[in-house]
Amino acid sequence: MKKYSIETVVGIFVLIGIICVAYMTLKLGKVSFSGDSYYSLYADFTSVSGLRIGNPIEIEGIEVGRVENMSIDQKRQVAVVELKIRKGINVYDDASATIKTAGLIGDKFIKIDAGGAGGVLKHGDRITETTAALDIEDLVGKYAFGDVTKKGNK
Repeated sequence: MKKYSIETVVGIFVLIGIICVAYMTLKLGKVSFSGDSYYSLYADFTSVSGLRIGNPIEIEGIEVGRVENMSIDQKRQVAVVELKIRKGINVYDDASATIKTAGLIGDKFIKIDAGGAGGVLKHGDRITETTAALDIEDLVGKYAFGDVTKKGNK
């Protein structure tokens, strides 16, 4: 009889351990089962170099969403980025989006200046004012090979 009670206790601990591992996996992987707590906005960029799906979106330094998808619009020759923004966060039609780098060589993220004039963007709307990331490698290459000119020199 004692053998079965020890096996039951061990089984319960193993089950609790599996539940804890599953919970931590979902939390650390930022997986949610309620997909309606976010809404999608779209932004067109001339370059999304270094940006990846899952990178954060920030407004005023606070993370408010993630990059959901990236594709190319062949007609307009731009990269289209789908942004998942938490519901309750208002982004206005005069908003601007910029791809920034966290630190000197850190990951990319999208910084949104939410605006304030005009109407609130709804699910599926587009942010029209965008700025691509500053390409440090390109600047270093230009400087190293003498393509950078000083103001005033022609």
